[in-house]
Amino acid sequence: MKVAILSRNENLYSTRRLKEAGEERGHEIDIVDTLHCYMDITSSRPAVRYYGEELPKYDAVIPRIGASITFYGTSVVRQFEMMGTFCVNESVAISRSRDKLRSLQLLSRKGVGLPRTGFANKPDNIKDLIKNVGGAPVVIKLLEGTQGIGVVLAETTKTAESIIEAFMGLKANILVQEFIKEAGGADIRCFVVGDRVVAAMKRQGAEGEFRSNLHRGGSATLVRLSKEERATAVNAAKVMGLNVCGVDILQSSNGPVVMEVNSSPGLEGIETATKKNVAGMIYEFIEKNAAPNKNRTRGRG
Repeated sequence: MKVAILSRNENLYSTRRLKEAGEERGHEIDIVDTLHCYMDITSSRPAVRYYGEELPKYDAVIPRIGASITFYGTSVVRQFEMMGTFCVNESVAISRSRDKLRSLQLLSRKGVGLPRTGFANKPDNIKDLIKNVGGAPVVIKLLEGTQGIGVVLAETTKTAESIIEAFMGLKANILVQEFIKEAGGADIRCFVVGDRVVAAMKRQGAEGEFRSNLHRGGSATLVRLSKEERATAVNAAKVMGLNVCGVDILQSSNGPVVMEVNSSPGLEGIETATKKNVAGMIYEFIEKNAAPNKNRTRGRG
């Protein structure tokens, strides 16, 4: 098979591993810089051009779209969908996952476990907003934040009010969520491929840090999931419409709750912690499912 990896940096661990794993399985792999793609939009023969030439026909595309280029990146993925190319994650699903508010609303509608969350626009709603999610301490998140950036723990009501007022003064979109104290600064990253969790790790935040992101000094260890945790992760991926994703779960007293669904999950942490060939499992999924015009959205989203 001929497969394109949409990535801005061929030296990233995840990009290198996907290329290596594909070539080990006998596939022809191209790494294509998303921002250097440009689109020929025509009703008769849509195409993607790259450095002055039309890209060849691919059997599948693996999008690795960074958060900072979501709009353009999903436009490129959508163009491949219009051409009938199988995309591992489709443009609509990537867009859903990148909008934290939209993703929480979709998960809520389908009954997936979530931390209680508030969203508001006017400062006069602040007191009730904090009260409605269970009171301080609360977690305040920028809608556009990634890798733990723009996430603040407010331990008192007064602190929460000040932080929310500051964010609102900057006209930033924020979420206010209940703080799951019993999680103890840890979460579980479930790596979903297709309709199953292929690997999982527990991420523990550094001492004094409530965020468990590995980019922020957290550590990762192998974890055995409960049946409920496994079902929650698969359900969340299905609601988002993602074939490959990382689902971040907190262990609460009310059962597993989903914090985030990541459409471009990193491979380094999960492969190191679990010793599993996750990149190879992604190609197993492609080999079983890739076919022309098999995308569900067909470029309509």
